[in-house]
Amino acid sequence: VLDEVEAEIRLFGRWSCDDVQVNDMSLQDYIAVKEKNAKYLPHSAGRYAAKRFRKAQCPIVERLTNSLMMHGRNNGKKLMVVRIVQHTFEIIHLLTGENPLQ
Repeated sequence: VLDEVEAEIRLFGRWSCDDVQVNDMSLQDYIAVKEKNAKYLPHSAGRYAAKRFRKAQCPIVERLTNSLMMHGRNNGKKLMVVRIVQHTFEIIHLLTGENPLQ
């Protein structure tokens, strides 16, 4: 039972990252959505800016979350931005019926 839970990591407990495909060959190295970069929440304390090109290993949903916290009034409000991204993915899923990560 534990192996099944560990095998499938779903973003926000709903969307699987396994079936996401990056069609552009030049972007495959820079869009991190595969098993190695799968997270339950786009909120980690990863140090992706410590070395050059390490931000390419940061999950793409977390990069979206971090980019929404840009201007001064939004700095440090990561939980609010995670909630906004989750609601946005819910809306995309309801409108299209597809995986919003795709």
